[in-house]
Amino acid sequence: MTRTLLLAALLTALPAAAAAPDAALTTLSERSGFIKTGRYDEVIALCEAFAKRYPDAVRCQSFGTTPEGRPMKVLVVSKAGAFTPEAAKAKGLPVTLIQGGIHAGEIDGKDAGFLALRRMLDGEASPGALEKQVLLFVPVFNIDGHERFARWNRPNQRGPEEMGWRTTAQNYNLNRDYVKADTPEMQAMLRLVNAWDPLAYVDLHVTDGAKFEHDVSIQVEPVHAGDDALRKAGTAWRDGVIQRLTEAGSLPLPYYPSFVTNDDPASGFEDGVATPRFSHGYFQLRNRLGMLVETHSWRDYPHRVKVTYNTILALLDLIAQNGAQWREQALAADARAQKLAGQPIALDYKTTDKVRTIDFRGYAYTRTPSDVSGALMTHYDEATPQVWHLPMRDEIVPDHVVSAPKGGYLVPPAHAAWVAAKLDQHGVTYRRLDAPLKNGKVEAFRADKATFGAQSVENHQRVTLDGKWTPETQDMPAGALFVPIAQPKARLAMALLEPQAPDALVAWGEFNNYFERKEYMEDYVAEEVAREMLKDPKVKAEFEQRLKDDSAFAANPQARLEFFARRHSSWDSQYRRYPVVRTDQIPH
Repeated sequence: MTRTLLLAALLTALPAAAAAPDAALTTLSERSGFIKTGRYDEVIALCEAFAKRYPDAVRCQSFGTTPEGRPMKVLVVSKAGAFTPEAAKAKGLPVTLIQGGIHAGEIDGKDAGFLALRRMLDGEASPGALEKQVLLFVPVFNIDGHERFARWNRPNQRGPEEMGWRTTAQNYNLNRDYVKADTPEMQAMLRLVNAWDPLAYVDLHVTDGAKFEHDVSIQVEPVHAGDDALRKAGTAWRDGVIQRLTEAGSLPLPYYPSFVTNDDPASGFEDGVATPRFSHGYFQLRNRLGMLVETHSWRDYPHRVKVTYNTILALLDLIAQNGAQWREQALAADARAQKLAGQPIALDYKTTDKVRTIDFRGYAYTRTPSDVSGALMTHYDEATPQVWHLPMRDEIVPDHVVSAPKGGYLVPPAHAAWVAAKLDQHGVTYRRLDAPLKNGKVEAFRADKATFGAQSVENHQRVTLDGKWTPETQDMPAGALFVPIAQPKARLAMALLEPQAPDALVAWGEFNNYFERKEYMEDYVAEEVAREMLKDPKVKAEFEQRLKDDSAFAANPQARLEFFARRHSSWDSQYRRYPVVRTDQIPH
């Protein structure tokens, strides 16, 4: 299809403009027929131009600086005059934060967002929507990655001609950083979120994956996870957007279309709940709505911009219509979260083995041996649409479930400074103990097994712990942190501090020292210790029974010596003991 026909196809799906738009408010993408996308200096210029053209409705602000020194821009948009968090709260207006370019090669959201914003401000689309909410529009989140600009930065994506890069200048993937918040960019975003407390957070992406006809997926949480009552709002928002996109001619999906087995359509799909390293897995922990929008990479750029444009209008219309009610429900969820003490809380979720068959709009394909890779190669025939009948696993249930502490968590002084900084980034409430806690009754987590990741992930060596909380008595010095469970962000506090939560601080390797053995008994010493201990009939009987019952133990000289070393007074009592403890009491 020619560029002219592509542009015509896009514009026929959009409201006709009353007059030619001000060139200062158009993107290079729009002017090129949605073949190209502009550089970041265009975002800065457009941000300022929108504020100048619509002084009663738009403010252009910076909310951070990237590692390479670029300003992070947000357009604050309100036809109700609410340009500060305080004003939005005073007027009872829901806040919607829409971000583009967290993966800067997937840049549909930037170009669609500016187009939608201009037409809304000119009254050509979604009349009244900006009077009933505050819109925060971040055109590009990963700005340094955006400026790593080249062709083929997304080899399995059609258009634009050139685009940015997936990761930041420090090579971080921002959509793995919401909980750990390593990056200056994410820390800036969390400051913006803490200030404005958006009801809804929208993350605009483009898929990877196979070739098929479906052109967008819409995923929202809470739907399967989070506060039970707030799930109704999340479901209504998701389903409302999907309905409107369907009416506009799209083929939307409520799940991410990634095959269970890579490159094999016959393996079907598996739905799930994203962990909080991802945007839409994070915001449900704050009792807020998170939406992940994924247009399909093999649709051309004009089509993807059109679909993203339609999605933005649909989600903003629904927030305008229902946002006041949903905001009240979110605040009610905050109140419920303050009463989670002692209640069972799911740390993560899994999909059961229950399978159903779905119809999926794909293309005819073949899978034949490749003389290049030696593996089966999939070839799609886009001239031959085909309905696939595929297995779908989408029954989602809690996986790891723990009872929330009745009081909260205690973080010892040795870790208080850096953990406090992390809690501050997320707006989680805590206080420091002014006096020591003597003989405190606490729960401590000891790992029976610590499995370290075989390779680095996002500059961390992750660890998975098997173990349990057990009662102990412990002194806790003054200066320790007390993190109460009675707070609106109780689920987020647990996601950070529960040792078996999938993206907890400990899971990202921040406490790995405690799961490394530091002191050893020489073998010749252990031999002497063992012979002395074997004089105790009880120890001798236990050792012999272990030899009889456990062949792996019996065949392992080091394990046999460690049997005795663990019973010696020199054994490190802190080995595999997570230093953060739980308490049922609220310390004074």
